[in-house]
Amino acid sequence: MAMDDRQPPVDGPDGAVHNPLCERETINALRRKHLFAFNKGLGQNFLCNPRIPRDIVRGAGIDEQFGVLEIGPGIGCLTYELAKQAGQVVAVEIDARLIPILRETLPFDNVQIVQADFMEVALHQALFQWFGARPVAVVANLPYYITTPIVMRLLEQAPMQLRSVTVMVQREVAERLCAPPGSDACGAISLTVDYYSKARILFKVPADSFVPMPKVDSAVVRFDLREHPPVDCRDVAEMFNLIKLGFGQRRKTLVNAVGNQGRFAKSRIAESLEQMGLSREIRAERMTLSQFARLTDLLLEAPEHPAPERQP
Repeated sequence: MAMDDRQPPVDGPDGAVHNPLCERETINALRRKHLFAFNKGLGQNFLCNPRIPRDIVRGAGIDEQFGVLEIGPGIGCLTYELAKQAGQVVAVEIDARLIPILRETLPFDNVQIVQADFMEVALHQALFQWFGARPVAVVANLPYYITTPIVMRLLEQAPMQLRSVTVMVQREVAERLCAPPGSDACGAISLTVDYYSKARILFKVPADSFVPMPKVDSAVVRFDLREHPPVDCRDVAEMFNLIKLGFGQRRKTLVNAVGNQGRFAKSRIAESLEQMGLSREIRAERMTLSQFARLTDLLLEAPEHPAPERQP
């Protein structure tokens, strides 16, 4: 199977997209040859619809000027398309059993395979060193069980050269990550994502696009990292703490959800909300990021009136 050319994928006359690593026969042959069994604990589901890797790469908007970091390449279904478009690809795979398979399926001179746990490897020293001065995009089909920690690590610890993150995740998770303020799906993660990036769902992916087939559908989300935060706040860490506390008890008003933790007195929170023209009965999911930033500033402006300490 010749895979060393650098031409973009071409649709056949019948509209088919050719990616040999998305063919069930190829997947099964590789599994037999390498005695490979899927590990459910690692969330291993390989793409068997060649249109999906192609559309992910198109949605990521990369070209030969870009370096691409891929997390969890599997047998290389997505990597195969990335290598044809990007200048450099670094694929990080946690499962050592897949390394010899990847070396067989990806004979590209611009692909570097790294066997490591992404959550433990150093971003700057171990991974981004491969890209030099190139702008970088993360493009990946993420395992469901660790989607949020990976996304948050990328957004919160993003090196300056990281431009975007385009990942396939569980559909419900995608909707939460991209949920606008005031919607039922909005949560603390939604506002955190909005602080670091502009997020949008590119397209949905049906469950039958994978082997083995998962029980839920997926979606591809693109996060374009912001050059500057969308809000000004005197203490960003405190703002995120308020967001976390507010959404920690969604059924309670913001005054009670935050005030019950003792960090700020309920009366002070209520006064600040009213100063902002908001009801003291408002709940966290009805608050925007800018309103949380303003509330944080107001709470930190004046001397705090903490809740009385419990007597021993």
